[in-house]
Amino acid sequence: MKNVLFVFGTRPEVIKLAPVIIELKKYPDKYKVIICNTEQQKELSNQTLEYFGLKADLNLDCMRPNQSLLEVQTRILTALDKVFEGNKIDATFVQGDTMTVLCGALASFYRKIPVFHVEAGLRSYDIYEPFPEEVMRQMTTRVAEINFAPTEKNRQALIKENISDNKIFVVGNTVIDALFCLSESVLNQASEYFENAGIHIDDKLVLITAHRRENHGERIDRILNAIEYLVKKYSDHTFVIPVHPNPNVKDKIYKALEKYENVKLLKPLDYPYLVYLMKNAKLILTDSGGIQEEAPSFGCPTLVMRYETERQEGIDAGVSVLVGADYDKIVAHSENVLSKQKSETRLKAQNPYGNGESAKKIVEILNNVFKD
Repeated sequence: MKNVLFVFGTRPEVIKLAPVIIELKKYPDKYKVIICNTEQQKELSNQTLEYFGLKADLNLDCMRPNQSLLEVQTRILTALDKVFEGNKIDATFVQGDTMTVLCGALASFYRKIPVFHVEAGLRSYDIYEPFPEEVMRQMTTRVAEINFAPTEKNRQALIKENISDNKIFVVGNTVIDALFCLSESVLNQASEYFENAGIHIDDKLVLITAHRRENHGERIDRILNAIEYLVKKYSDHTFVIPVHPNPNVKDKIYKALEKYENVKLLKPLDYPYLVYLMKNAKLILTDSGGIQEEAPSFGCPTLVMRYETERQEGIDAGVSVLVGADYDKIVAHSENVLSKQKSETRLKAQNPYGNGESAKKIVEILNNVFKD
């Protein structure tokens, strides 16, 4: 039996690794699955685990108020070193590009344990966009034994970096698998949640998320100025904003927007509730990576409030538009959607990020790796 460690700390990591964990647990005679949560996003990650019926075996509680990136890295690495010291591990799974991903990969590498990187090969080629994620995923690539690339574009990026082709497998993105886990009863519960909260979900719903580190400071000010203009002009539309707890974001959002009746500022939402909003939104404005991948499944126009994206497939397919923190672009592209009926704005392109079979492909590859 092989002991397989899954290391994650944020909600997106949970969402994208949960399908793999669930699939791997179907083989209890072959694998012992060990789930380790650094709790980089403590409340969000544990909340999302519960939705998938999972629970962490190890909770590391690594976050402290106002830590620097260096302090976060030191704390996570130190905690993970104890995990590896206290458990026999045959392989480590990490997903994406967070501090937890880099630390999980490094801690495993230092013990000469193979690293399997889910969602490998995403690149913006600007080390400060997104910051610090671009560097973290590039560094993780250097120590990964297997790179599970979502798309052929990601595979080509890895090959250009001289990663051996036999270490790369194109499997799609597991975030699409996670979407297919949603039952009608869960979505009905989400509907009831918003109804009880006094939020009317109709064809004039705008979903907004903003949290990325590179958008702090002046950029978030420009974004909020554009959103405030839209809120006032389209007063018959409802703008729903799940507000990230980071005070650099939270305080400014509340100061700029809480006075408007058609703006609903919410605490971070449980995963199925966020999916319900995406499914029903007329327009999405976001700087999130995961939402860029999920929104195409619902045909929802999506404005990406970043200057660079490592998810270029959505831009190329016409399901997303890159607007940065540019006031004029945010307003112009938003008006192009909001001035029309929802039915006129639905996108017809297929989701370029996957078909919901990624976790099965990953486990099949893992079986072959260990058999060899």
